[in-house]
Amino acid sequence: MTRVALSRLPEERVLVVDGDVERELALADLPSYVAEREADAPRWVWDDTVRWYPPLLTAGVRITRCHDLRLGRRILRRAPAADQRLMEGEHAEHWDRLGPSTPSHPTLFSVDDTAEHLRADVEDARQRATVAASGEAARLGLLLAAESAGALVAAEMTWAGVPWRVDVHERLLADLLGPRPPRGARPQRLEALVAEVRRAFEAPGLNPDSRPELLAALRRAGLEVTDTRASSLRALDHPGIEPLLRYKQLAHLFQTNGWTWIDQWVGGGRFRPSYQPAGSSTGRWSSNGGGALSFPVQVRPAAVADDGWTFVVADVAQLEPRVLAGMSGDRALARSARGADLYQGMVDDGAVASRNDAKLGLLGAMYGATSGESGRMVAGLTRRYPDAFGLVETAARAGEHGQVVRTLLGRGSPGLGEVWDRVVDDGPPDPDGQARLRRAYGRFTRNFVVQGTGAEWALCWIADLRNRLWGLGAAGSLVDRPHLVFFLHDEVVVHTPAALADQVAAQAAAAASTAAGLLFRDLSIDFPLNVSVVQSYADAGKPGAPDHPDAGTPHTGPAGE
Repeated sequence: MTRVALSRLPEERVLVVDGDVERELALADLPSYVAEREADAPRWVWDDTVRWYPPLLTAGVRITRCHDLRLGRRILRRAPAADQRLMEGEHAEHWDRLGPSTPSHPTLFSVDDTAEHLRADVEDARQRATVAASGEAARLGLLLAAESAGALVAAEMTWAGVPWRVDVHERLLADLLGPRPPRGARPQRLEALVAEVRRAFEAPGLNPDSRPELLAALRRAGLEVTDTRASSLRALDHPGIEPLLRYKQLAHLFQTNGWTWIDQWVGGGRFRPSYQPAGSSTGRWSSNGGGALSFPVQVRPAAVADDGWTFVVADVAQLEPRVLAGMSGDRALARSARGADLYQGMVDDGAVASRNDAKLGLLGAMYGATSGESGRMVAGLTRRYPDAFGLVETAARAGEHGQVVRTLLGRGSPGLGEVWDRVVDDGPPDPDGQARLRRAYGRFTRNFVVQGTGAEWALCWIADLRNRLWGLGAAGSLVDRPHLVFFLHDEVVVHTPAALADQVAAQAAAAASTAAGLLFRDLSIDFPLNVSVVQSYADAGKPGAPDHPDAGTPHTGPAGE
C-alpha cells in the first residue's frame, strides 16, 4: 500500500513525500491534492490526525486510512516487543514530547520551531522498522492501524457533531433549576435548596459548595463524617441530608451541563465534543472537553435526530468477559459466551447456580476481588475456567513483581517505576507500604490486559463500521450518509436516514464479526449487540424502545480483513 507523508513547513506550506517523490504545496492547495490522490486510497502519514483531518473534512475531503505518528509512537514506546533502540534518531525527543492537539486550535500550524516542523517520513520509517523487527509485526501493525482509524473516527465525530436540540436542553434546565441566572449567580431552585440546607443545619452563612464549611456544619449537627461524597451522606440520618443531596445533584448538572456548557459546546444544532483517542493507558478514549464520555441522564433527551433521520444505538453485551474468553483461548468460557447473555450461559453450563454468581465471579477475577462473596466465586470458577482465570492471575502476579504486561495486540502497561521510586525515596524503607503498592499495581495489571484488549476489539469494530457506513446511501459528504456521532468503550451511536436504519444495524453486527475475526482467529467468540432504533438518545435501551430484530442475537467471526 502506498504511503504519503505530510509534514508541516514554515509559512503555511506542506512537504509531501509520496514514495520517492518529494514536493512542496501551499497549505491552501492541500485539500485538492488529497482529494485527487485519495482515488488510489493511500495511507496518509502525519504527526497528529487532529491537526490535519478537520480542515480536510471542512473542504469536503474524506480519507480512507491514515497512520497517526503521535499515537503510533506512544504505543511503540511502551510495547514490550519493540526494540527501543530503533525508536531513537533525528528529533526523537521532540516526537516523544508531542502532545495531542485540540480541534479548537484556530490554525493548522502554529509557531515556527523544530517541534512544529517534524519530518513525518523520517518518523514513519523509524516506526515501520521497529514493527518489522519486533517479532510481532502482524499484531503491532494491526494495533497501529486500528489506533489510527480510531483517530479518524474521533475527528469525524467532532466535525459532524451529535444532533442537539438547544430548546429541549434549555427547557430541561428551566424545569430542574429555574430560569437562567445572571453570570456568577445560582439558579432559583439551587438558591432555594441552599436556604433549606442552611435552616436544617442552623448555619445561616453556609456555602454547601465549600467542603470545609460543609464538614464543619455536619459535625456541629452531631454527624461523624470524614468526607462529603454523596455515598457517605446517604448513610446519615438528618433532615438536612435530603435537600443537601438534591442540591449537590442539581449543582453538578448546572456546573457541568448547564447554560455555559451549551454556549461553549453546542453550535448549529450540534454538540461537538473533543475526543482523545487512547486518552487512558489501556487505550480507552477520554475527552479533552465537553464531557463527551458522560451524557448525564437529565440532558440526554436533548440529543434528538434530525427530521427524517434516526439514531441506531448499538452496544456489546458483556464485552470484557467475552474478550477474556477469546484472548485466553478458554474454550469452556467461550462456550458459555455463545448467545446474548454470557452470565446466563455460565449458569446453563452448570458452572454456577445463578446469574449473579456468574457476574460476581467474572468481575471479581478481572478486578482482583479476594474476599467476600465475589472472592469465594473466583475460587470456584478458577477450576471451571482455568485458562481465563489463569490469564488474569498471571497478569496480577507479574504486576506484583514490578513487571509490565501487554494486551493481545501488544500495547504495554505503564511501569511501576516512578511511583515505586517515590515510595522508596521519600523516606525510610516501608515494607508494608511497598507491599501495598505492589498489590495495587497487580490489581491494575490484572485488569489492564482485559480492558486494553477490549479497547482493541472496539477500535477494530468502529474502524470497520466507519467504512461500511460510508458505503450506504446516496453519494454526498460525510453528514449526508449514515455516520458515527458517538462512541463510548462498547457503544456506538449512528445518525442515519430513517430508511437506512435496518441496514445500519446489520452493518454494525457485521463489523462486530470482523473485529472478532481479526483478534481471535483461533476461537470463535460471540459478540452479540443490543440495538435500539430511536429518535432520542434518551430512549436507547429503555423498555419498550424499538429494538432492531437482530438485537440480542450472536454475531460470530471469523471475517476477512
